[in-house]
Amino acid sequence: MKFGLLDTLIFVVYCVLVVGLGLWVSREKKGVKKNAKDYFLASKALPWWAVGASLIASNISAEQFIGMSGSGYAIGMGIASYEFMAALTLIIVAMFFLPIYLHRGIYTMPQFLEQRFDKRVKTLMAIFWLLVFIFVNLTSILYLGALALENMMGVDFLWGVIGLAVFALMYSLYGGLKAVAWTDVIQVVFLIGGGLVTTYVAFDLLGGDAGFIGGVKELAAKAPEKFDMILEKGVHMIPDGEGGLKDAYTDLPGLGVLIGGLWVANLYYWGCNQYIIQRALASKSLDQAQKGLVFAGFLKLLLPFIIVIPGIICFVMVKDGMLPDIGKSDNAYPTLLNMVPTGVKGLAFAALVAAIVSSLASMMNSISSIFTLDIYKPYINKNASETHIVTVGRISSVVALIIAGCIAPMLVGLDQAFQYIQEFTGFVSPGALAIFLAGFFYKKATSNGALAAAIGTFVFSLIFKFAFPTVPFMDRMAYVFLLCFALIVLFALIEKKPVNTENVTYPKGLFKTTTAFKIGSLLIVAILVVLYAIWW
Repeated sequence: MKFGLLDTLIFVVYCVLVVGLGLWVSREKKGVKKNAKDYFLASKALPWWAVGASLIASNISAEQFIGMSGSGYAIGMGIASYEFMAALTLIIVAMFFLPIYLHRGIYTMPQFLEQRFDKRVKTLMAIFWLLVFIFVNLTSILYLGALALENMMGVDFLWGVIGLAVFALMYSLYGGLKAVAWTDVIQVVFLIGGGLVTTYVAFDLLGGDAGFIGGVKELAAKAPEKFDMILEKGVHMIPDGEGGLKDAYTDLPGLGVLIGGLWVANLYYWGCNQYIIQRALASKSLDQAQKGLVFAGFLKLLLPFIIVIPGIICFVMVKDGMLPDIGKSDNAYPTLLNMVPTGVKGLAFAALVAAIVSSLASMMNSISSIFTLDIYKPYINKNASETHIVTVGRISSVVALIIAGCIAPMLVGLDQAFQYIQEFTGFVSPGALAIFLAGFFYKKATSNGALAAAIGTFVFSLIFKFAFPTVPFMDRMAYVFLLCFALIVLFALIEKKPVNTENVTYPKGLFKTTTAFKIGSLLIVAILVVLYAIWW
C-alpha cells in the first residue's frame, strides 16, 4: 500500500491524538500516587458512553478486521452471527450479571469466584485466564496486526510486532485502565468511521460506473450464497488451511448457532471475561454501566457491515477477475485496502491500527489486573502497598507482551485466525460460564463442584475434540457446558452442604432497569429480528 501525503497526515493526527490523550489522562496530581482502584478500575468514574466505546474498541481488533473479514470471504454473513448475537448477549449481561458484580464491589472475575466459592476455584481460574489471555488472545492480536502491516505497508513482520507493542505501551502502561478507556473513545471514532468509509468505497469500486448502489446490487446478485445466516450441512465448502476443503458447517452448525454453543461463547465473553467486563466495573454506577452495554449493543449491529461485508466484496472481485487470487482468506481486508483512494487509505489504516492497539492495551491491563490482584498479592507479597501493586501491574503488562511477541511468529501460515481463537477459547468458556451461572443463581452450588467444572471443561473439550472430531466446535461448547453444569449439580447433591445465604441473597430491586434501558434493548431485539428475517 502506497501512502500519499494526506494518508500520512491522517495517520499522524490519529497517533498524536491517542498518545497525547493517553498521557494527559494519566497525569497525577502533585503528591498523589495512583492506587489499585485508579490503575485497574479508572477510579470508577467512567460515564456510559465511555464504557460502551471502550467495550467495542477493546473487543474489535485485527482478529475481526482481518480474521472475521477472512471468514466473510470464505463463509459469508454466517460469521456475523458472532456480532449480531453479541448485541443480544450484552442486554442479558447488563440485566443479570452486572448488578451482581457491582453489588459485590469486585475488581476482577477471580475475586467473585473467591467470594462465592473459595480460593482454590479463584486461583485455578485465574491461572487458566492468564494462559488463554497471553498465549491465545494477546498472541493472536499481535500476529494478525503484524500480518496486516506486512501485507499493506510492506513492514517486516517482526518489526510490525515490535511497533504495535511499543505503541500500545506508550499510552497505556503508565495510566492503566483510565488511559485505555478514554483513548478508546477516540479509537472507536476512527474504527467505526474508517470502517464505514472503507465499506462505502469498496461498494463503489465493485459497482464501477454504477457507483455505490450498483455495488450493492452486484454483491446481492453475484454472491447470494454468502448471505445465508443459517448454514446447511454440505453446502458451503471452504479452504481447510491444508490445501483441501472442509464444510463451513463445522464452524457454524446451522441452528446450533442460534440455540447452542454460540450462547456459551457470547455469555462467557461478555459476561465473565475480565478483558471485557472490567470496563463496566469501572463505571460511575450500575445505571451508567447498563446504558454503556446497550450503546455497545447498537455498535455491534453495525460491525458486520464494516468487517464482514468487505470480505464478501473481495470474494466477488476475485470471482469476477477484478482482483487476482489472494491466497489465504485472511488476506481479504488488506488486499481491499490496497485499492482504496488516497485519504481513505490513511483513515482505513488508522481504523485498523486503532482496533489493534486498543485491544492490546486492554488485554495487557486485564492480564496485569488478574496477575497482580489474584496471584501476586495473595501468594507472593500479601503486604504489598498500593503503589507497589501498581508497579507490579505495569511490569506484568510488559512481560506478558514480550511473551506474546515471541510466540506470535509461530502462528504464520494460519488461515481463518478468527476461528482458531474461538476454538481454543472454547476450551475455557463452557466451564467458566457454568461456574458463574451456578454462582449467581444456584444456591446449592459448592466449591468442589465449581472446581470439578473448572477441570472438567478442559477434560471434556479434549475428549470431544479427539474422540468425536466431526462434532462442530460450537456444538462441542454447548455439550461441555451442560456436562460441567451437571457436575456442579451432582456435587451439590452428593455433598448436601448447608447454603450460605449471605453469598446468594441479593437486595430487593437489584435487577430493576430504567425505561431508557428497556427502550434501547427492545430496539436492538427488533433490529435483530428484521436482519435474521431478511438473511435467514
